[in-house]
Amino acid sequence: MLSITTKWYAQNKIKMENSNKIAVGLDIGTTKIVAMIGRKNEYDKIEVLGIGKAKSLGVKRGVVNNITQTIQSIQQAIDEAESVSGEKISDVVVGIAGQHIRSLHHSDYITRPGADEVIEENDIENLVNQVHKLVMLPGEEIIHVLPQEFKVDSQADIKEPIGMYGGRLEANFHVVVGQVSSIRNIGRCVKSAGLNLEDITLEPLASAAAVLSQEEKEAGVALIDIGGGTTDLAIFKDGIIRHTAVIPFGGNVITEDIKEGCSIIEKQAELLKIKFGSAWPGENKETEIVSIPGLRGREPKEITLKNLSKIIHARVQEIIEHVYLEIKNYGHETQKGKLIAGIVLTGGGSQLKHLRQLVEYITGMDTRIGYPNEHLAGESDSVLSSPSYATAVGLLMEGLVKSEKEEYQEVVEEIIVPLSSKTEEKEDSIEDKIIEEVSQKKQRKAKVKGKSFLEKFTERFKEFLDNAE
Repeated sequence: MLSITTKWYAQNKIKMENSNKIAVGLDIGTTKIVAMIGRKNEYDKIEVLGIGKAKSLGVKRGVVNNITQTIQSIQQAIDEAESVSGEKISDVVVGIAGQHIRSLHHSDYITRPGADEVIEENDIENLVNQVHKLVMLPGEEIIHVLPQEFKVDSQADIKEPIGMYGGRLEANFHVVVGQVSSIRNIGRCVKSAGLNLEDITLEPLASAAAVLSQEEKEAGVALIDIGGGTTDLAIFKDGIIRHTAVIPFGGNVITEDIKEGCSIIEKQAELLKIKFGSAWPGENKETEIVSIPGLRGREPKEITLKNLSKIIHARVQEIIEHVYLEIKNYGHETQKGKLIAGIVLTGGGSQLKHLRQLVEYITGMDTRIGYPNEHLAGESDSVLSSPSYATAVGLLMEGLVKSEKEEYQEVVEEIIVPLSSKTEEKEDSIEDKIIEEVSQKKQRKAKVKGKSFLEKFTERFKEFLDNAE
């Protein structure tokens, strides 16, 4: 057997090798497309090498409605990120969101032929594959199957059944479903922009990785990601995702309301919202007025901040009530569903003044704003810690974790295990071989055996895109 010293050495060697590996998160949003390129430093924090941002012209409510414009926006964001970082981008981790995403809960079971044998990974895979065969609505496909609690024979509330004995394996699943055409369109845009789709992840899960702590996920928390076109909800309890939902309203509808209510153009409405907007009308006085320049020599418009905050308040209240209904449907007031950590707000829309106070008033739950700065290196630009970059940071984290997992899996399965059987070799010799092997394998693509369900979906999706050509 290898000593603890050697295993520790191998793990740290992998970390050192991975410090040179880069990953790219591509957030295709309704208002902006962000490409973020980065790597992990020696302290296991993310060092952002470059970021590119482009106005999203071909996406509405998280769904691509103009392929050509979306491709151009992606290329613009990628070019800017490459220019800033000096790195060439080929592989990207992309997020899936949009109003077509829905989730459901399902229970299923399998009967194992060998009840006297322990439950293995392939038994769970068989159960998950069975769930993948569920009949969906026309045009829909299962994106993600997340096992929650397992039940082995009569024993319930099991988190990890592998290694246990039992004839009947049962589980509750959180199933995420989306429109095949919408997913395909995003894949086509990424591919047409000259990029390889390395991985796909749900955007609310990426945002959660960036702004939530493990303690919050264990205690129970609702993440509300307010984007430009949609508001995403992800509920965690006991460290497991319990519920996801997409509300088809975001910051853009607030801007639209200001535009219509004040009879001004969209650009002015957006600036008004950012600079003077508030979700709490009680704070403004009738005498507080802002002057908007008139168009083509017309007289300037005078708008009271009281009236502006009333317009914003009405729409924000509607969005939060929609989200709170989803939280109540989950059953947050029951002991099993109690969300002790309350609500975390993130996304560009979370920066609206006094939004946190309004959410606490409507829901009665403790609320904080989620910033992704916990995972960023200390010298990172302060702009990157904005909630509007939470999804991009989460997608970048996903790419780096995937890269590290592949490298570690390869070293463990192909180097450490065979070497551990050679007890006659000296410890120093083994360590030298590990270093040599890791260096060689850095040049080759890693082989992954224990792929996640989402990684398998990504592979099927890539094949689907290739066959469609």
